[in-house]
Amino acid sequence: MSDTDVVAEEKGEELTEKLVKLNRVAKVVKGGRRFSFSALMVVGDKHGHVGIGFGKANEVSEAIRKGVEDAKKKIVKVNIKGNTIPHEVWGRFKSAKVVMKPASPGTGIIAGGPVRAVVEQAGIKDILTKSLGTNNAINVVKATMSGLQSLMGMNEVLQNRGKTFKELFG
Repeated sequence: MSDTDVVAEEKGEELTEKLVKLNRVAKVVKGGRRFSFSALMVVGDKHGHVGIGFGKANEVSEAIRKGVEDAKKKIVKVNIKGNTIPHEVWGRFKSAKVVMKPASPGTGIIAGGPVRAVVEQAGIKDILTKSLGTNNAINVVKATMSGLQSLMGMNEVLQNRGKTFKELFG
């Protein structure tokens, strides 16, 4: 039993998987073209745990399976405040930039394809996002994960400032 299975069982929730991008590449050989597939997958429990994975194989189903396995190994905890994120954050990876802002209840997920997949699997229901720079799905997903991982909860902020809750809020 891996750590991700433990996380899923603690919550009483199954990990759901989502295919973000499936890419077919052709290698030209003497007898014709050989096709290979790569799959970008996102898995999450919709309660603050999400992971991304990339799988490559000669068949679609095998590429997806490898992507899911890879994603389960890379699950991280995301700070969520209610149904949104605690504060505005920028995620960056190479030339991909993603701006994520908290939204009021009932707003929904305002996001493009790759960002939407990650945010939905994390369990965020109200968020405003904008993807800037490249639209390469792999880099956009990694930028989104970078932003979500840099979210800080109230306890982390207090710890960084060396304050207690009473000192800050009386």
